[in-house]
Amino acid sequence: MTSKIDIVGDDYAQKYGFSDPVEEYAVRSTKGLSERVVQEIVRLHDEPAWMEQIRMKALKHFLDREPPSWAPELKDIDYQGFYYYANPTKKAAQSWDQLPEYIRRTYDKLGITEAEKKFLSGVGAIYESESVYHSIQGELAKQGVVFTDTVTALKEYPDIMKKYFGTVVPYQDNYIAALQTAVWSAGSFVYVPEGVKVSMPLQAYFRINEKNMGQFERTLIVADPYSEVGYIEGCSAPVYSSQSLHSAIVEIVARKGSLVKYTTLQNWSRDVLNLVTKRAHAHEDATVSWVDFNGGAKLTRKYPSVYLLGPRAKADIISVAYAGPGQVQDTGAKAIHLAKDTTSKIISRSVSKGGGHTAYRGLLHIAKGAKNVKSTVRCDALLVDPISTTATYPYMEIQEDDATVTHEASVGKVGEEQLFYLMARGISEGDALSMVVNGFMEPFAKELPMTYAVEFNRLMSLEMTNAVG
Repeated sequence: MTSKIDIVGDDYAQKYGFSDPVEEYAVRSTKGLSERVVQEIVRLHDEPAWMEQIRMKALKHFLDREPPSWAPELKDIDYQGFYYYANPTKKAAQSWDQLPEYIRRTYDKLGITEAEKKFLSGVGAIYESESVYHSIQGELAKQGVVFTDTVTALKEYPDIMKKYFGTVVPYQDNYIAALQTAVWSAGSFVYVPEGVKVSMPLQAYFRINEKNMGQFERTLIVADPYSEVGYIEGCSAPVYSSQSLHSAIVEIVARKGSLVKYTTLQNWSRDVLNLVTKRAHAHEDATVSWVDFNGGAKLTRKYPSVYLLGPRAKADIISVAYAGPGQVQDTGAKAIHLAKDTTSKIISRSVSKGGGHTAYRGLLHIAKGAKNVKSTVRCDALLVDPISTTATYPYMEIQEDDATVTHEASVGKVGEEQLFYLMARGISEGDALSMVVNGFMEPFAKELPMTYAVEFNRLMSLEMTNAVG
């Protein structure tokens, strides 16, 4: 991601909340959801018949299905109030100079172009509904690594797309997955051949610009046996008084002995509804690592999950959330053990201030016959003030006796003794508070590349300083 990762704070509008002129867009759909809109997306992408069939089945499933009772706000969303497709350019650029000046200026402001030069193996820029830029280091391309957008992958890698698309997250999986499958556009396609190790991360940056926009990126990552890859995604949007909708599906296929690390740094403005399904299949001896930070959006529902399908597969999930005024961060993780000798570790940390609400919603499932499973779940919440709230909804389905499972949960407040101890040594109240919170968030920060970790800690410090004026 950009080296200017931000938590939505008082200066969000100045740094990330600007918007670009929509009059220059190449294509924009009419507002609302219909068969005609879906068919227009198919036509614009020149998609094969099999994809159109999946889209139309998903649309029917969404329209026929009721929202889940455990997420009542989904029923209140006006799904006819969004634009489901907008494309600012006629085709993706191979260099930044090929982009329209206003788009290039946006990604310059966000720091993406500079980040690409310094410490990334490849960059994808998704603006509204389409990829406007994709690049990958030449040496990786020579080794057969593919990093492009999913629309391009439908044409250039149809066999891989048809083999894996919708196999990890089928459209019948949940209410929003059905909608997303019907109207998806752009997103990243990553394929890493057997034995290839991508030493520096690939990165995609998702930008919503138009108000009332719906962004529905679809990401597919396939890691062949004994390969390794890291992927970082970032996101932002302008500040409007009306809502925008972001709904992504991420599918990861980690084949035998592979390692996939997926990092999210969420930075949406507080008028965005963020409803996401992220899931991985980990085969024999594979490791999947989710490092997930949720610090923006009005509402987030996101529960990265790993299905451990083969012996000795491993899942490491760190889910971190920050909720400020008017925000609900409903996040968590799932580990589904379906094979013997598999391991999982779930760490959840959340901070609430200014009336914000965080919730951990997780699932640990150990199937009958999945012997010698080891799993650890730890959920910790920190309340900065008395008007903020948090909740925990852990589900554990243990169907095998031969398993070792630990679960810990805690809710705490920033202690007056802690602050007094630090302030007695000449540290200001704001700095003392930020030190406590940064220490609490340390499991997340230490998993980030150094450039991101430093900026993450700095910006959390700014949030905590603002908390006490």
